[in-house]
Amino acid sequence: MAFILRIYRSDTYGIWFDEKATLLISQCIAMEGANQHDVFDKKDSPYFTPKEFWKPKTFADFSEAVQRSDIGHSPAYYAVLWIWEEIFGLSDLSIRFPSIIFSTLTVLLVYFFAKRHFRLEPESATRLAFISAFIAAIEPLFIAHSHIARNYSMTFFLTLLSTHVFLIIMEKEQKKKAPTKLYAGYCALIAISILSHYLTVTVFLCHGLYTLLYVRKWPMWYKLGASFAVAIGFVSLWMIFGGGQSTFFTLNHQAVFYRNLALTNPVNSGFGLILPATIPNVFWRSLPIWSDLVLFTNGLATATAGYRNVGVALLIGLLSVFLIYRYRNQRQPPQWVKFVLPVLMLAGLAFYSIYPLQHLVLSATLPLFYLMMVALLEDFRTNDRPLIVFLVLLSVVPTLFLILMAFRSGHTYGLTQRYSGFSFPYVIILVAILIRKLATQKLWLSLPLTAVLIIQGGLVIQLLQRIYNDTAAKYTSFSVPRTTNPFRESAKKIEALYVPGDTVLYPSLKRREYSDIDKSGRPYAIIDAQLVNIYLPKDATYFQRIDPMERDKIVLVKGKTGQKITIFDLEGTKYRY
Repeated sequence: MAFILRIYRSDTYGIWFDEKATLLISQCIAMEGANQHDVFDKKDSPYFTPKEFWKPKTFADFSEAVQRSDIGHSPAYYAVLWIWEEIFGLSDLSIRFPSIIFSTLTVLLVYFFAKRHFRLEPESATRLAFISAFIAAIEPLFIAHSHIARNYSMTFFLTLLSTHVFLIIMEKEQKKKAPTKLYAGYCALIAISILSHYLTVTVFLCHGLYTLLYVRKWPMWYKLGASFAVAIGFVSLWMIFGGGQSTFFTLNHQAVFYRNLALTNPVNSGFGLILPATIPNVFWRSLPIWSDLVLFTNGLATATAGYRNVGVALLIGLLSVFLIYRYRNQRQPPQWVKFVLPVLMLAGLAFYSIYPLQHLVLSATLPLFYLMMVALLEDFRTNDRPLIVFLVLLSVVPTLFLILMAFRSGHTYGLTQRYSGFSFPYVIILVAILIRKLATQKLWLSLPLTAVLIIQGGLVIQLLQRIYNDTAAKYTSFSVPRTTNPFRESAKKIEALYVPGDTVLYPSLKRREYSDIDKSGRPYAIIDAQLVNIYLPKDATYFQRIDPMERDKIVLVKGKTGQKITIFDLEGTKYRY
């Protein structure tokens, strides 16, 4: 089911800006051709061919491409993608397929993680694992990022696998059986994870906190310390000798740049909404991140509106928590208790002036969180508490780190869900623990809350439909659906129509360069030409050039007649996603 949900419509829409960077970097090409001056800036000729575009590249080209087009991070992901592309090609489905695979494997790994590490009866452990896997299968963030050729699905899988191996090491060391190969594998996972996305360090920060709190065997400290040291050593090689050399410079430049935008032009800068990092701004910008971490609160931070509506829902939630606290453990509660919980929640519908179903779900979130806390306290033994604390740390630390960095940088630009997505597998298991607990409660308690979860499930299905329709801006970056890939379609058309003597003309927008890393040495953009050539035959000798006077149209000029055939009109930013 997870695989079907992820592959469905995965190649329906054309690649967008971040995926363009992914595609070019994976072929060792910098966006805007800073390492292609011999192709686009010949002194004696303005013409270039696909064969010249596809000249063999070196590791130096790869490093420069990563450095200029992705602030020097994710080389491990690009290496994996390059191998995949060498085998399966450069179609939209092909470049996104590794994300589909890693996202599907994450669901499988969630199952084995939950089943292995929670000390429950075999049947209970299996049930918990299945519930966790089901939630992971339908998680909107996982599905959305499986449709995107970026590193996120891979990092979600790698960090969960790293935590899995870390806990196995803890388990083996208690029996004095942890083999060296486990530490070696853990060391490799740390290095590969960080070289897939730098923010994975937040997960390993949680590993360190767990070690600090609960590990009392000094040899384990030495072994884990050595694993971290060797992993950081490998990462340092990339930072010192590879494309990561300019990472810290770029991050500092971005912090200053976005802070200035937040202070001077927070709304209309072209980079989305960027606000100064005040306490109210950070609170409201981070609230959707917190709410969307949990499946039963997904979407509530943006769908609930009005202080009165929210106040009524939270008041109902507090009263519901009191009822559960007061009567949950009574063998024979008063008869009225058996009806008051659904009546209380339904009564709120008379007061909600907008989005009534979302506010109904909001009224149930407090009792659901309360029941989750009860499950963690009642259903696990004392020696399981370290694992529970570990899960909570992994659930909150990545987002807290984003909030800390927002205050440090002075702007809210980095407060986005994908940067803390490493938390999702652990939150999913916590939600599964809640659902398992809910199934054991008396009907007066379980039926109303289960009904609310079913309603929320319907809202999540609607969200998935918007994701598939390319209208869920938070998850796909678009509210107006994209078309199929215009550059790939243009390449197919050129290949079909071109004959010797013809010339392909590419449009060019004026380049905006924000730092030395962005500078290409030319005042006009060549990315349209790059993105068409990436799909043309590598040995083709089609004559092509940039037309600095044309903004939007890719044109084929017939050599014999001079006839101009419009291959594609990009219409400004309409098709330049």
